Amino acid sequence: MDELYMKQALMLAAQGLGRTSPNPVVGAVIVADGSIVGQGWHQAAGTPHAEVHALAQAGRLARNATLYVTLEPCCHHGRTGPCTDAIIAAGVKRVVVAMTDPNPLVRGKGIQKLRQHGLEVLEGVCAAEAAQLNEVFIKWIATGLPFGVLKTAITLDGKIATYTGHSKWITSERSREYVHGLRNMYDAILVGIGTVLADDPSLTTRLPGGGKNPIRVIVDSKGRIPLEAKLLCDCEAPVIIAVGPEASAEKLAALQAKGAEVLTLPLVAGRGVSLRHLFVELGQRNITSILVEGGAEVNASVLAENVVDKVHWFIAPKIIGGKTAPGPVGGLGLSDMAQATVLEDMQVKNIGKDILLTAYMQRREGRDVYRTCGRIGNSEGHS
Repeated sequence: MDELYMKQALMLAAQGLGRTSPNPVVGAVIVADGSIVGQGWHQAAGTPHAEVHALAQAGRLARNATLYVTLEPCCHHGRTGPCTDAIIAAGVKRVVVAMTDPNPLVRGKGIQKLRQHGLEVLEGVCAAEAAQLNEVFIKWIATGLPFGVLKTAITLDGKIATYTGHSKWITSERSREYVHGLRNMYDAILVGIGTVLADDPSLTTRLPGGGKNPIRVIVDSKGRIPLEAKLLCDCEAPVIIAVGPEASAEKLAALQAKGAEVLTLPLVAGRGVSLRHLFVELGQRNITSILVEGGAEVNASVLAENVVDKVHWFIAPKIIGGKTAPGPVGGLGLSDMAQATVLEDMQVKNIGKDILLTAYMQRREGRDVYRTCGRIGNSEGHS
């Protein structure tokens, strides 16, 4: 029954995906006498937390009830008060927590406070599922770096465009709508200047029911972006342009006058702007996740600089051929198969006529942050 109610809390938490940054997504369910009497989820940063919504709905029925929550209740003052205080004041008897909060301000202190006030606390129920749901928050809070997601679309023979550069459209309309769903979920979208010059994209979210537009990040070492580019002429979402030290000061001033934020960053030999430096800068701006929709060179750079955590790889049932038709990852490539980037935890599904492969970068020290949290949640023991 604990797992059943926690899965309901996880479903509630998922409703906050893409809306709570830089906070985690959290769901809460209150059960009394075998019935759900209150539930809620965190809906936006700065608004009441999931536990507060659930307690408000339960009212007096929360006394002696069990609270199921997907993340350890907070015990510190931020933009809202401590959830632990509200839980204690409501008279909740038992709290079931999916996983410990990796935020150093909490990290076990919330659970400790509840126990000190006589509440029974059970940890680790559906911990792995809770950790995956909050993979973005966990990566950012633990490292300061945004969670990097690489999306690309290829034909069956591994091409992202014809030899002339024509690429509209490789995938089906359903796949493209799925990608807009990803834009709706992540904080920022990143492309290279080549994409801007070739397609003049808006980089907005276009879903039937609307959606949240991500911050638009353009990697443009030399500051070549036209001042009349669509994304500089609308007010749909903020624009950040990453340039190198040699970009024209006059052009940068003109870009700033158009409302863009300009970041001057060091260069990496043969690749342009250092994307690791860029991710550090963006993480410091509370940008917790970045969807990379670049071309072959940007894809090569994010992989080479180890800022990708997850990939969404669309494969269309088309063959276009051509020795010079570009593939999804450019750069010099590798000389030895032992150096190849390895993916794991793969899931494959059909999106219309296309195939979507979703996977994570192979576990290695410093990268497997969110899955480590999930394993910790399962192994620290129950009480």
